[in-house]
Amino acid sequence: MTEVSSDTVVDGRYRILGRIGSGGMADVYSAEDTHLGREVALKVLHRRFAQDVEFVERFRREAKSAASLSHPNVVGIFDRGEHEGTYYIAMECLTGRTLKDVILQEAPLGQERAIDFGIQVLQAAGFAHRRGVIHRDFKPHNVIVDDQGHAKVTDFGIARAGASEMTETGSIMGTAQYLSPEQAQGHAVTDASDLYSIGVMLYEMLAGRLPFDGDSAVSIALKHLNEAPVPLSTLRPDIDPALESVVMAALAKDPAARWQSAEDFAEALEAARAHVLAGGSNGQNTAAWAALAALPPDDGGYPGEPEEEERKRRRWPWVALALLVLAMIAVTAFALTRAKQLDVPKVEGQQLAQARETLERAGFEKIKIERERSLAERDRVLDQKPSAGQEAAEDSTVTLVASNGPGDTRVPSVEDLPQERAVKELNKVGFKVNLDTEPSNTVKQGFAIRTVPKEGTQAERGTRVRLFVSSGPARVQVPGVVGLLRESAESRLTSDGFNVTVHTQESEQPKDEVVAQTPSAGTSTERGAAVTITVSSGSSVPRSPPPSKADPKVSVPTVTGQSASAAAAALRAAGFAVSAQERDTDDEDEDGKVISQSPAGGEAERGSTVTIVIGKLKEPEPDPGAGDEKQGGGGTQP
Repeated sequence: MTEVSSDTVVDGRYRILGRIGSGGMADVYSAEDTHLGREVALKVLHRRFAQDVEFVERFRREAKSAASLSHPNVVGIFDRGEHEGTYYIAMECLTGRTLKDVILQEAPLGQERAIDFGIQVLQAAGFAHRRGVIHRDFKPHNVIVDDQGHAKVTDFGIARAGASEMTETGSIMGTAQYLSPEQAQGHAVTDASDLYSIGVMLYEMLAGRLPFDGDSAVSIALKHLNEAPVPLSTLRPDIDPALESVVMAALAKDPAARWQSAEDFAEALEAARAHVLAGGSNGQNTAAWAALAALPPDDGGYPGEPEEEERKRRRWPWVALALLVLAMIAVTAFALTRAKQLDVPKVEGQQLAQARETLERAGFEKIKIERERSLAERDRVLDQKPSAGQEAAEDSTVTLVASNGPGDTRVPSVEDLPQERAVKELNKVGFKVNLDTEPSNTVKQGFAIRTVPKEGTQAERGTRVRLFVSSGPARVQVPGVVGLLRESAESRLTSDGFNVTVHTQESEQPKDEVVAQTPSAGTSTERGAAVTITVSSGSSVPRSPPPSKADPKVSVPTVTGQSASAAAAALRAAGFAVSAQERDTDDEDEDGKVISQSPAGGEAERGSTVTIVIGKLKEPEPDPGAGDEKQGGGGTQP
């Protein structure tokens, strides 16, 4: 991990002043916003995570979740962006201490002070929960307290906005000492999970110690699941019973037995505060019910009727009326408090992101994701509850069963199998196939050479495997050797992989000079094919005597850049004898061409010899990675 040095300007805007701290995913720096002239806290993702899609997504969700929470008890998010291959979040720069520092230095805290901190944290939690954001990692380390006692919650790094495949059921996230039992088991996390963690924070503030601790995260998680916390009154005899009851209720193992909302929890703490301020009286606050209207005065009844019977007779109409009024009130209350009923749209078969967007547009904000191994592609919705077309309350939870992908399997060996058979073998284990061809001197045309990924490699079913099929031996161009001496021509053809057959014939050309070749120069053929060269055996007709000193001089043609045969023909036509030599070259354009001549121009005596130098392309060095994947076009098989 590379630290961002002081005075570095991040993204052309934020000048680094110094590092504030470091966490598991990111470093936090104090920085100056040069555009707005204010100090900010810059959270920079560790570079080792910047290439990890899951970490980047979690970091992105932190900014998105926190930026949607504008609340006095939630740290403000200003900006996010990229810097030198990693990502950052610019947020409100807070002064003060973490609540954990306050606990370590001052715990156990006074009951009113602990209640005050608890209510502020619950206000932040309630605000987030109403917007579908579950923090999942409430702990005192994530709460900043200023000198006036004002608390702000930060670090929504593993928060979940609605339902998220990043924090799906089955993954455990959070800090062990503050983990709810359902998180420890990897079960679905709800608002009640955050309230459990806040209950642990209150316990720690009041007792000066955690309810559960151990040598490892696993041992602590098991205690959250199986052990009851030591009562606060055992550790702190002066604790108010009302406050102890509120905190211990938040630590219930069963989420249904805890406070069901942050607002309920906060109201209970306020009631406990009143009890503490009242000196711990045993009185209780009870709801007052309105009494029924008084019965009308006695009008004497019927003559001779017993007094008790008369009272009953006069009372029943009023009792019936009272019951009717109560029934009407109950019906009205139910109608007013009943959640709005909505039609559940069909999202089965959609991708998870699309399904979530469809449900949110229909008015459903609570979405739960369950995973199931399936041959369907990852994140494809396999099932939904409630089913499409049913009515459900607006605040109800819609559960989506999404594919977790088909899983991994090994790439089978298909080498030397016919193309059709190789494709079937790959399809049979769940792979799709992209076809590529490449030449091979060892594998027959139409037969498989290799796969990428290579055989035996683990790969996810449904992904594509590149299958390389032989197109037959490699084809090469026949070099031009006309005009070369026999030895040079044979050497050139043999080094290029051709089999050489030599014929001789009488010719006016010098003895042993190549006067013809089959196939001709530039012909494309398989490496190893036969090339026939015709070599001059000399002429049986006596040659003309060499020119005398008095022979006139003629211009020497410039033949550089021409093929050997064309150059030799041009020089002989001008009256010169030709001597050809070869020289190695790295330039493909010089291969088989005249790269120099002597004399290079001017005039020379007719019949004199002109020497031409023919370029011969060097053989490439052996490639140690010749067996690796080659790029190539090709068709696609399903």
